[in-house]
Parts: sequence; structure tokens; C-alpha cells
Amino acid sequence: EEREQEFQTRERDMEQRVENLVERETRVRGREEEVSSLGERLKIQETRLYEASAEYRGRLETLAQFTAEEARQQLLEELLQDVKQEAEYQIREIMERTRENANRDAKKIIALAIDRCAVDQSTQSSVAVVPLPSDQIKARIIGKDGRNIRTFEAASEVKVMVDDTPEAVVISCFDPIRREVARVAMGELVASGKITQPRIEEVIAKAREEIEERILTEGRRTAEELKLMPMHPEIMKLVGRLRFRSSYGQNALEHSKEVAYLTGMMAAELGIDPLLARRCGLLHDMGKAMDHEMEGSHPEIGLAYAKRYGEPIEVQNAIVAHHNDEDEEIISPITFLVSAADAISGARPGARRNDPEDYVKRVVELEELARSFVGVEDAYAINAGREIRVMVKPEDVDDPHTHVLAYEIAQKIRNELTYPGHIKVTVIRGRIVQSWTNQPDAPQRSTQNKRPFGRSRSNRPIRPSGGQAAAG
Repeated sequence: EEREQEFQTRERDMEQRVENLVERETRVRGREEEVSSLGERLKIQETRLYEASAEYRGRLETLAQFTAEEARQQLLEELLQDVKQEAEYQIREIMERTRENANRDAKKIIALAIDRCAVDQSTQSSVAVVPLPSDQIKARIIGKDGRNIRTFEAASEVKVMVDDTPEAVVISCFDPIRREVARVAMGELVASGKITQPRIEEVIAKAREEIEERILTEGRRTAEELKLMPMHPEIMKLVGRLRFRSSYGQNALEHSKEVAYLTGMMAAELGIDPLLARRCGLLHDMGKAMDHEMEGSHPEIGLAYAKRYGEPIEVQNAIVAHHNDEDEEIISPITFLVSAADAISGARPGARRNDPEDYVKRVVELEELARSFVGVEDAYAINAGREIRVMVKPEDVDDPHTHVLAYEIAQKIRNELTYPGHIKVTVIRGRIVQSWTNQPDAPQRSTQNKRPFGRSRSNRPIRPSGGQAAAG
């Protein structure tokens, strides 16, 4: 009986579930029909809206006299033009601001580096003087029939002048290393007093060895001073040999050290490795250490040594490209710093010695070039050739033409002459008329370009006209 009751209970439950499912199915079918009806109505409304939109679009195209596609294209073009103009303005403003900031920051960095760098500098000479205890020893230096002095000159490859200076021997040679070897050897011979041909050759050979040791010691000391160790011994030898090289009187090693310090300080301000920058600055001119026996320019020689002894690629690039050659690609920002430091060191007042003959020749060429123009009466250079003043004939050159003449002279200077910096061209045109009181019959006298500035006899100021231009 219990199992029968249980079966009946389950049967009633199943019947109830079936009824519930049938009722739910009925509701779902009703909703599906409702949704289907709504979908059909939406399609009808979409069709009506599309037709209405097409009708309105057609009316607008008729009124505006162009199609929707043309309107869209015109709108896009206007928006593109507005965006392009705004972008150009923003780019130009950013570039101007960046350029101003870059110039200001660059000047600040260079000024800080120059202010912090102080290097002793002395001009180099092509002669060395060896003091003597007395003039009697000169006879032993010369030797019988001049054999000793000829042996010394042949072994050391220098010129020895004995009779020109009292109690001194002058050694002349354009190779500083040979000159230093000869100076050391002559000092040793004079100190020992034993001057014979075999002794001369022995002392000169010993002096060469001593100079080679000094060269390596100088290179090692420089590398340690700049904190650039380790460095290959052959590279240190090249650095040491720079002590005996000069450019326009400026010692090459002191120049390289100054460039190294300046480059390192500027690199530190820019967040670049200062020690690597110092290394580039020190070795940028190491090719100058080699003499004429090795072919190639000093950047080519320096690059060959840098590659051979494993210097970093930044050092190699600084060596070969620090002169801003168009054929060489600059791959490191340190190269720009080395180039700037090299220019600063060479252009610093007093760093290099100019040949007086070159200066006189440059001034004469400058004045002759200015006098070659028609209407020029005279020309003279002032301020060490930094300015040329041109006096013109007022009857041949009028006021407007003075500006043209100044520009033409500046252009010709720029194209035909070689000069450092800039040259200012000033064209002066003036006419002064003078007369005397109590001399009614005296003729008037006109002076041209005799007193371009000042006052006349009647105390009236004279204002000559003229034009200016700058070459460079």
C-alpha cells in the first residue's frame, strides 16, 4: 500500500509538471507571435524612414545644387585644411621654441665648460738652446775640421748653430722629437766634456731611448690624469708623442687635453658618459703624432690606430668626423661635442700663433679687393682686418648705390678671400664745401672724403652718408 501511495503521489507530480510546461509553452508562443508582429512593424517603419530620408536628401541636394557625396567630400576637405593649418602652426611654434631653448642651453653648456676649464698654454718654437759653461767648449763641439759637429748633425738629423749665441748652442729642427733628442744628447756631451765621434753616436742613441721612455710615460700620465685607464700602450705612445707636436704654436697634447676636459664637461651636462667623451676628446687628433713617413691625413691615421687597438666606435667616429666632413657620417652625439670643443680650444685668444706675414698679406689683399670697384677712391682695413672702410667718390657713387656697393664688396670678399670670422664692410660717401670770410672773390674749394667725420668751419655737423655690409 505504501508503494502504491508513493506511485500515486509521483503520478500527480508528473501531471502537474506537464500542465505547467503546457502553460509555459502557450505563453512562449504568444510572445513569439507578438515579437514577430513587432518585427514586421519595425521593418515597415524602417522602410518608411529610409524613403523619407531619401526624399529629404533629394530635396536638400536640389536646394544645395550638389550631391551628398560632394557635400561629404567638401566637408572633409575643409576639416582637413583646418587641421593641417593648425598642425603647421603647432609644429612651427614647437620648432621655434625648441630652437630658442636649444641655443640658450647650448650657450649655457659651453659657457659652463669654458668657465671650468683652465689650461696652461705656451707657444712652441722650432729651436732649442743648450747653455754652455763657456765658449771654449765650442771648439770641442765643432771638432777637428768640423768632424764632431757633422757627425752630430748626421746622427741626430738636426742643424747645430754654434757661433750665433754666446755661451750657448742653438739646435734647429722642425721635427720636435729629433730636436729634443739632439738637445738631450748635446746636454749630456757638454756635461761629460767627452766629445768624440763614437761618443756622439752612443749618446744620441741613448737619448733616443730616453725620449721613447718619456713619450710612453707622458702618455700614461695623461691617461691617468683624465681617468681613462686602461689604454693600450701603443695608444699611450701616440698620446705621449703629441707633446712634441704643435699646430700654429699650440702644443698638440695640451690642445687634446683641453678638448677632452671641455667635451667631458659638456657631455656631463647633457647626460652623456663623460669618461667616454673625454676619451674621444683626447684621441681625436692622435693621428697628428705620426710624422710624414706614414701616408694619409691625420683623421685617417688616427682611425687606423683606433681600429687596430680596439677603441670604441664612438672614439673612431670622433676621430674621423670631428672636422664635419660631408663624406663622413656622424653616428654619435659625442662627435658634435668634440667638434665644438676643438673649435673652442683653437679659437681661444692666445691659443695659437698666426704668422705676421699671413696677416699682412690678408690685409693687403682685402684693401686691394675693395679698391678694384668702380667709384672707390681709397680703402683701408682696421681692427686687425676685421673691418674694411671704403671711401667713394661722391660724383660717381650716389647715396642709394652705397648700400649696393657695400653688399657687392662683402660678397666678393666672401667668394675670393680666406679669412677667420666675419669682416665688416663700411662704405663712406661725403662732400665738404669750405669758404672764407672777407674773401668775396676767393673761389670755393670742395674736398672729397678728406674729413668724413667732424664739424665744418661754420661749426655745423657733417653727416656723411654710406652703407654697411658684413662678409662671413
